[in-house]
Amino acid sequence: MGERAALDIPTMKSILGPLRELLLVARIRPVHLGLLIILGLLTAISEGLSITLIIPLIQSQTGTGSNEIASRLSDLFSIFPEDQRLFWISASLLACILLKNALSYAYNLFFQWTNGTIGHRLRSRILRQLLSVGQSYLDSHDSGALLNTLGGETWRVTAAFSIFASSIINVCMTVILTVILLVISWKLTLATGVFLIAISLLLRLLTRRVKALGERATAANATISQRMIETVNGLRVVRAFGREDYEQSRFDRASLSVRDAFFSVDRVSGLVRPLSEVLIAPILLGVLVVTMTYDPGDFAISLVFLLFLYRLQPRIKQLDSDRVNLLALAAPIDSVRTLIADDDKPFVRGGTRTLPRLDGSILLRDVSLNYASTPRPALDRVTLEIELGKTTAFVGPSGAGKSSLISLLCRFYDPTAGTILLNGHALAEHDLRWWRSQIALVSQDVHLFNTTIGENIAYGKADATRDEVREAARRAHALEFIDQLPQGMETSIGDHGVRLSGGQRQRLALARAFVRNPQILILDEATNSLDVLSEQLIQDALIEFQRDRTVLVIAHRMSTVEHADKVVVLENGRVLESGSVAELLASGGLFARFHALQLRR
Repeated sequence: MGERAALDIPTMKSILGPLRELLLVARIRPVHLGLLIILGLLTAISEGLSITLIIPLIQSQTGTGSNEIASRLSDLFSIFPEDQRLFWISASLLACILLKNALSYAYNLFFQWTNGTIGHRLRSRILRQLLSVGQSYLDSHDSGALLNTLGGETWRVTAAFSIFASSIINVCMTVILTVILLVISWKLTLATGVFLIAISLLLRLLTRRVKALGERATAANATISQRMIETVNGLRVVRAFGREDYEQSRFDRASLSVRDAFFSVDRVSGLVRPLSEVLIAPILLGVLVVTMTYDPGDFAISLVFLLFLYRLQPRIKQLDSDRVNLLALAAPIDSVRTLIADDDKPFVRGGTRTLPRLDGSILLRDVSLNYASTPRPALDRVTLEIELGKTTAFVGPSGAGKSSLISLLCRFYDPTAGTILLNGHALAEHDLRWWRSQIALVSQDVHLFNTTIGENIAYGKADATRDEVREAARRAHALEFIDQLPQGMETSIGDHGVRLSGGQRQRLALARAFVRNPQILILDEATNSLDVLSEQLIQDALIEFQRDRTVLVIAHRMSTVEHADKVVVLENGRVLESGSVAELLASGGLFARFHALQLRR
């Protein structure tokens, strides 16, 4: 008994853990869970009745048997004339079979609806989490693993719920059929049960490694997702450097790891069905021999007992299989639970303050920003005033902290130390959605969606009219090429549409910012990769647009910052100098050296 407990307790703990995690992640409503259990019990009861009715059916024709159970079942139909009993017994048996299958269909239909709802809710929750979680969390996690959790592991969680739903009906069937078996012959049932428990313990010993194998499979899946994203996004680089064979080799290794990991899970979990059937078959034959030898007169009882046992053993076998499969899915369940949990993640929170119009200034007071991946601070005790309604340019070598400063102003991150003030109030006190609605960002890496040109521009303003979209495109000097396209604004772009040049893409990004009509326009090295003509067009557009607006510019080209009201020079995360272009040129500092170097080119 002590040995059995030693085997059983860890097993129960190992299965209860994933089961508890599954119910927490799935968030199934108690009423839905209760309905599944009720439908499962009713299905089991109707199946038990249909098999039990075989006893009076046989005895009505053979007249054999004196068992008390058989007599009571026969008495149920004694109200009918003897020549009609066969009909009414058969009709009752058929009615039970019809009821059982109707209930089974209802169970499956309700389960499928519930399972689909869980999958939808999980995918929606994960995307909402990715949209709201702090940028520092996204920076510290592989995008492949996150996408694998969203697109792959959520399906495996719904597969786990399918297993759980299968377990519900199997448990109901096992309980009902076991009760009927005990009523028919409790001695034979207990004897058979001992053998079935022994087989179950043996199978658990053989499949105890399946949880670790499942974790290995999940890790392999995340790795191949990362490989796919890196390879597809970097195809131009791969081809340019002739690294096709290297990338193919890396992907093949990752793919083989997925194959081997999932094959290991299948190899272990696949043992359950055939092995249990081989071990249970002698028990069924033994029961048949014993009952026919010691009580040959009660053929109907013996046959029905065997039928119940025959119907019971696959349920027990399936429960063992479900246990193994659920353990194999413990890692995906944990992966989803970890991602949707809020208590261990950074979130950028907003307040309630809003302003009718932005004026005054933004003040950074001793602001520092540290990234977890780098030991040196990206910004180190920066104190700076940005006048609203003016153009401020940020200049400095790569890694000086320019983009980090913009990230703080967009509230992608919160400062590690120090405070950002808007008109004397902490930026964090202002409503986050309101604050970001005041900003439009145009960066060097333009992201255009796989849709039409018009919808890409209108992305900056959800309720933009066609006239507003065209006006924004005109101001960004984008109509010049848009109207030359066969479908104009309805032209599809992106992976499966018209290919645009870098300058055209940049002008669309600028139009998307213009249609938003922002109070603050941020240009993060938006013209660095453009030719002189494209840069001039964008400069002309900005000169027209920036009147009475706040424009923040990050640039390496001096031509981009020459119209700025103020230039801030950063180096190693600190403000080195600031002032007008003329003042900085006269001071002979780092800005003046940058300016002189570009004039020599």
